[in-house]
Amino acid sequence: MRRPLAVVALVAAFTPTVVCSRAQNPPPRLELNRTGETIVLEPYAPNILRVTLSLQRESALATPGYGVVAAPDAAGWSASRTAQADVYSSPRMVVSVDRERPAEPPPLHTMADIAKYFNGSTPNTHITIRTPDGRRLLELTGWAQDELNFKSGTAGVEHDRRPTDTQFYTVSATFASPADEHYYGLGQNQEGFLDHRGHPVHCWADYTAPAAPSFCVPFLTTNKGYGLLWDNPSKTTIEPGFNEQTRWVSEAGNRVSFFVIAGATADEIYVGYRLLTGPTHMLPKAAYGYIQCKQRYASQQELLSVAKGYRDRHLPADVLVVDWFYYTKMGQMDFDPRFWPDPSAMNKQLHDMGFETMISVWPRFVAEDRFYAELREKGWFIHLADGTPLNGLPYDRAGSDIDTTNPDAAHWYWKTIHDNILSKGFDSIWADETEPDLPPGGAYFHIGPGTEFFNVYPLFHTAALYDGFRKDEPDRRALILSRDAFTGVQRNGTIVWSSDIYPTWDTLKRQIPTGLNVAASGIAYWSNDTGGWQYLPAVHHPDHPPLLDPSDARDNVAGYDDYPELYTRWFQYATFLPIFRTHGSRLANEVWSYGKQAEPILEKYLRLRYELMPYIYSLGYQTWLSGAPFMRALPLDFPNDPKVADLRDEYMFGPAFLVAPVTDQGATSREVYLPAGTDWYNFWTNERVKGGRTITVAAPIDTIPLFVRAGSIIPLGAPVENTHQVQAIAQVRVYPGADGSFTLFSDDGTTYDYEKGAGSVTRLHWDDAKQMLTHDGATSWSEADSRIVKIAGD
Repeated sequence: MRRPLAVVALVAAFTPTVVCSRAQNPPPRLELNRTGETIVLEPYAPNILRVTLSLQRESALATPGYGVVAAPDAAGWSASRTAQADVYSSPRMVVSVDRERPAEPPPLHTMADIAKYFNGSTPNTHITIRTPDGRRLLELTGWAQDELNFKSGTAGVEHDRRPTDTQFYTVSATFASPADEHYYGLGQNQEGFLDHRGHPVHCWADYTAPAAPSFCVPFLTTNKGYGLLWDNPSKTTIEPGFNEQTRWVSEAGNRVSFFVIAGATADEIYVGYRLLTGPTHMLPKAAYGYIQCKQRYASQQELLSVAKGYRDRHLPADVLVVDWFYYTKMGQMDFDPRFWPDPSAMNKQLHDMGFETMISVWPRFVAEDRFYAELREKGWFIHLADGTPLNGLPYDRAGSDIDTTNPDAAHWYWKTIHDNILSKGFDSIWADETEPDLPPGGAYFHIGPGTEFFNVYPLFHTAALYDGFRKDEPDRRALILSRDAFTGVQRNGTIVWSSDIYPTWDTLKRQIPTGLNVAASGIAYWSNDTGGWQYLPAVHHPDHPPLLDPSDARDNVAGYDDYPELYTRWFQYATFLPIFRTHGSRLANEVWSYGKQAEPILEKYLRLRYELMPYIYSLGYQTWLSGAPFMRALPLDFPNDPKVADLRDEYMFGPAFLVAPVTDQGATSREVYLPAGTDWYNFWTNERVKGGRTITVAAPIDTIPLFVRAGSIIPLGAPVENTHQVQAIAQVRVYPGADGSFTLFSDDGTTYDYEKGAGSVTRLHWDDAKQMLTHDGATSWSEADSRIVKIAGD
């Protein structure tokens, strides 16, 4: 018979206890020493509280783990006591920790019987967090710090630590889950869900996850006015909304530690997340344009030919990417002179054409390369307990991963890349395999056991590169494309992408909620490989006649009859991602590579992306200020509309655009739900539609359904071929129906001077009653407003 978990908790509560004592320590925290446990409440702002529970007092008092950079701040907090609870409160939160009570007989004799053979690891603990007006935000109903054991299937984890390492426990916390509570975030899970309620989340980096590669950012937001950041980097399983509760379980730790951020809006929650984990720095302006990549450009001649193809066609593009195998061997940090005879000259030529370049650098080294012996001697690889570097043999022969949790190894890694690769004129780094690709469970980092710190590598690895940029390249912004993320990675100048996905309609459909949950995790700059990364099948016959003729693209798409259609629909969607980047394992991957019917459609959306550049770049500035992502699941902006709680195929792109990609092959229309509380405009036709209803929208192959919220102000730019060119404001488009505001930002696009207040800020405001646009601050256009400002519907 399996023991009922609720019974175990009740029996634990009836164990004889002594009256709790409150530690008489001053701010910045309240410590409660109860029988067998220590509870610490530590504020970071009036609306941010860290809660820590442990069976060991020193663990409960320890500082937060990796990813958190904020310092505690107890200003405005005060402690009090009632007959029922210890209370810690601020103007934004009231936290009640139930007091211990004398043991009472269990209400049912069967509970006492069960207690003869089964028990839990921790005392009964109950913590409730409310707003000052009494609205419940979060309720912890229990926690555990279990010793590793065979019954729970955790005994084997004991072998993943050395005698000198801290003792491992399985740690967990259980929270009440109202039926109408919904959960968003938790990193990257590609199974196609938006609301995590009712779907277990395995929160760890897993390249072989069932749907597609996953990674963990243990931060979620809810529709109940709070966000929760779980402070544990080991493999963690979240069970959201099962049995009217949500449970977090981490494989290794010695405490339960989490942060609660209260927020009246989603933006306020992200302001709190920014405070805790760091800002999302602005990227080089080129990163907001178009990034052209494929697997792979095999020579500098080929790369220059692609650049010439874009410029000869006068198509906008900003970044060209050099993928792997440019080197003579993995980890050699060189260029094969047969194919890359003069990278410096190539980059100068590309820069003169208005392109920047990104290059892939793996963290792996094979025994035959020039650095392996030195790295092994210094112990700078992720390694086994005896010091042997971890490898992937027999099937993976790409060598061992450098351990960038070691500050000396991290500094060496940056310097080696800087001196051997960036010195050739490359502008940015593609940090591939940042899981790391060789899973660290059972191995060891410099900072400790890989099982305990399973998810932290992306944070340390991208920080090694970002910190190097800030120190040695102070006049340019860092740009790092990372395959994975963890808490705080957004402060390292990163773009994260969804890894090596398949070129299928199903994958395209699942990318939408995947990206929305990554963004909800506080990672604003997410992207995917437009068109999918994996190789195309030799033959693929669609269920419906292809909307684009593949016959003149057969050399590229082979027998995949509907691939030009799929790529075009994917490209339309990618136009409205924070990062617009194409990639894939196809013979050619430029906009002219998918047939004459596809080409003008792809060009249309490429030009539209640059027309929207003033709007998009200004969104990046707002994200730096607030930490809030600008690609957002609809529940973040419309939390009171139940119809959007799990709406997986629509999203907001900034405050103005509702994007509804077409993800069904052969479709020329689709249903679109327009959230309640506002009117909407069809971007293509200017038709005004009342919100709160579902409509059928025409979607011929050259059209993605796109709507604009009433009250929106959208600055549009003049045609340019790259973001280094000066782009004039060609039009400011206003959509009447509500008051609205927008902050237009512009600067040099390359330096961090914006952190010191540099750049121009123009505040735009639409008064709907007066039907008038006003603006103050910097002058952003020279022509008369009557020529620039256009009112939709006029």
